[in-house]
Amino acid sequence: MSETDSQLPATAWHSQSPDQVLKELDTSPGGLTQRAVEQRLQKYGRNALTPPKRRSAFRRFLEQFNNVLILVLIGAIVVTAILQHWLDSAVITGVVIINAIIGFIQEGKAERALEAIRSLLSPKASVLRDGRVITIAAEQLVPGDVVQLQSGDRVPADMRIIKQRNLQIDEAVLTGESQPVEKSTQELQPTTILADRKCMAYSGTLVTYGTATGVITSTGDNTEIGKISQMLSSVETLTTPLVRQMAVFARWLTVVILVIAAATMLFGAYVRDYSMTEMFLAAVGLAVSAIPEGLPAIMTITLAIGVQRMARRNAIIRKLPCVETLGSVTVICSDKTGTLTKNEMTARNVITSEHAFNIDGVGYTPHGAFYLHDKVIDPLEDKLLTELLQASALCTDANLHNIDDDWTIQGDPTEAALVVLAKKAGLDPELIRKEIPRDDVIPFESEHRFMATLHHDHNNHAYIYIKGAPEKILGMCNWQLAPAGQQQINKEYWHDRINTLASEGQRPLAIAVHRLEQHLSELEFSTVDDDLTLVGIIGINDPPREEAIHAIQRCHEAGIKVKMITGDHASTAQAISEQLGIKHHTVMTGAEIEAMPEAEFNEAILKTDVFARANPEHKLRLVKALQAHNHVIAMTGDGVNDAPALKRADIGIAMGEKGTEAAKEAAEMVLTDDNFVSIINAVEEGRTVYDNIVKSILYILPTSVGEAVMIIAAVLMGTLLPITPVQILWINMVTTVTLALSISFEPAETNVMLRPPRAPSTPLLSRFLVWRIFYVFSIMVVGSFGLFLYMVEIGQSVEFARTVAVNTIVMFEVFYLSFKGFFGNRYVLLAIALVILFQIAFTYVPFMQTLFRSTPLEMNTWLLIVAVAASVLVLVELEKWLIRLFNPELRRHA
Repeated sequence: MSETDSQLPATAWHSQSPDQVLKELDTSPGGLTQRAVEQRLQKYGRNALTPPKRRSAFRRFLEQFNNVLILVLIGAIVVTAILQHWLDSAVITGVVIINAIIGFIQEGKAERALEAIRSLLSPKASVLRDGRVITIAAEQLVPGDVVQLQSGDRVPADMRIIKQRNLQIDEAVLTGESQPVEKSTQELQPTTILADRKCMAYSGTLVTYGTATGVITSTGDNTEIGKISQMLSSVETLTTPLVRQMAVFARWLTVVILVIAAATMLFGAYVRDYSMTEMFLAAVGLAVSAIPEGLPAIMTITLAIGVQRMARRNAIIRKLPCVETLGSVTVICSDKTGTLTKNEMTARNVITSEHAFNIDGVGYTPHGAFYLHDKVIDPLEDKLLTELLQASALCTDANLHNIDDDWTIQGDPTEAALVVLAKKAGLDPELIRKEIPRDDVIPFESEHRFMATLHHDHNNHAYIYIKGAPEKILGMCNWQLAPAGQQQINKEYWHDRINTLASEGQRPLAIAVHRLEQHLSELEFSTVDDDLTLVGIIGINDPPREEAIHAIQRCHEAGIKVKMITGDHASTAQAISEQLGIKHHTVMTGAEIEAMPEAEFNEAILKTDVFARANPEHKLRLVKALQAHNHVIAMTGDGVNDAPALKRADIGIAMGEKGTEAAKEAAEMVLTDDNFVSIINAVEEGRTVYDNIVKSILYILPTSVGEAVMIIAAVLMGTLLPITPVQILWINMVTTVTLALSISFEPAETNVMLRPPRAPSTPLLSRFLVWRIFYVFSIMVVGSFGLFLYMVEIGQSVEFARTVAVNTIVMFEVFYLSFKGFFGNRYVLLAIALVILFQIAFTYVPFMQTLFRSTPLEMNTWLLIVAVAASVLVLVELEKWLIRLFNPELRRHA
């Protein structure tokens, strides 16, 4: 944490030599003096991240009630309390409080994202002070401190490397690179992007191999990980489309209810000469009937069911409303490694001076065949191929282990691919290493870009095997291995082969040999500098997931764009995207994003689906730019670098297996299998959830509006109210927990992934759905109010007529829903059975009769109720048939 505003000026430390950096920071290879450290601590502050500003727990809890839907429920609580129906008030109060508690807990989890980032910082550091190596708390580091690193250390602050030996650092949490990065001390161009700054080590990254000494250039909030932390704390979290739509819907509904209730009360009092008390109770009944107090609960339950379905399909939802957001996603921004690919380096092609071989089988399981011109061959019958396989097994430090047929690797994944390749051919790398033991090694370093191993045969002849970057190895080779021995190298042939491999998304690796007639005790760079013999080239890649290719095709069918964002180089990213079937016109790099003006960038992203060498700021900028075009964005990620973009995206998706805690805390969804397919499954569930919420609204509102219209009609006609407020509450409660709830279990529609995403601006209720609500409640009002008036007309008591009206409304709802029960939703039949039992209790149980003023009904009355209510099934199915016949565009709704 920077305790003052002082900080070092922004400097491209990677572009300066070690001596220049030491001079600029006023330090020496022996480190700072204790006095200098104390002065710099005062100036720059401790090496820690600024904790986020937190709201108090009480304020966070109160803010959960700042939602129009919740305010509507609170209004329902007040109304039921006025009516002294304490049980109903208690139930609705419980719903409101539980909702607030859930939201309070979820917000608390989200705020722990910054804590997860801070936990990545190293607690200890080995530092040179006054020329002596001491171990101190990493918080005490200051710019200018000279720090020593070794394998297993977490880098304690950003530093310029001034000395190193075989240093490799895993920077995946910061850059997204899946492979450890080989480091050097060589200065670079000022414009070099973060992922390519080989002479820098960054706070929070992990040393996987080698040792180094570096000078601290930035601490605390001024480190790269500190900048990400600041970005994360300032990123705005967007609300979901459904929450925004429901807020608008609830506001309008509340206003309309209050206006109509007030107008009805005044009309009855001043036009129909009802007493003001009677009209107040009528207005209360109208408000109670019109407010769908069960809707928030149904929404919550529908979302929760969606969460359970997604969990069974490897997607864990952390924030309930985001289930629906998935259904409206228009763009998925996905990382490559492990999500779209297998994250298993595999040798796919082997090239000698004579032939090019293809190898099948992916991953680290050593099973697969060698092909030459599409024919399976025995690799050990080809002399050049055997030599190449043996050399690749000897010039590597990786090992392959098999426990209960579960193959795992130890060491660098690229080297492991070579070991697997040898075993696929029938060689035993461990046996070869015993027969031809290693006597010395030049480890891989980025300065020389190769690894060399020294071996001797039984005649004491020296064999040196060299493996490395093709452009480096080719420059050291004068010869190539041929069936008749070595011959002059044909570099044009090899360059063509290398370019072909790169265009297919493979990383080419060259293998060379140097034979000496005499014994050699140790390796020197001068021994392997030139006059080598090229044995061959091996093409290695991280293969795409087969299921991801199909999933991307499903995305395109569903109108969803897929954009791949990766830390890989542009050529690799382009080749992999083509294999995956991602449509793109160009590949945009992080450097191009950095240099592009805002307006130009906002247009370019619409034509670009592949982004390579991207850093955290670029990913966040990409998400914001796409949202500016009104896209709903799903963003995947696993590293600390992804957290700001995950938080800003409409739906952040973290990887459960290889994701950092920072990414998981910033995301709304976590994939347990890190598989892109799970995202598409979740999108399907999200669309289904939204469909079921709309269906629930389509089912609940006709009853609510119908009840209100019946009261208004009674006031306008100057007759008795057909149902009382308490009876309205009973209808709403019993049908919500049975019939409306059963809709939440509706399976996905067959065309759910064949239609385009729903636009965020699309209203919750389309004109067709408004018509359907009007059509259904008109049928309900005519039937229910008509039966009420008929019973009064034939001399039945008001209690009897109201009991008929209540049962008629409920039976209308039963028949309105019953069609679904016979076509795929068994929960509807269960709900119908339950609601019939409830209505029997309502009609015949003595204490229910006392509570709701109901009376027993005779069988002929029930037959009349059923006959009238059944009309809704016939009339709605007739309407659907006419729509399908004359308006194909509305066929899905019908």
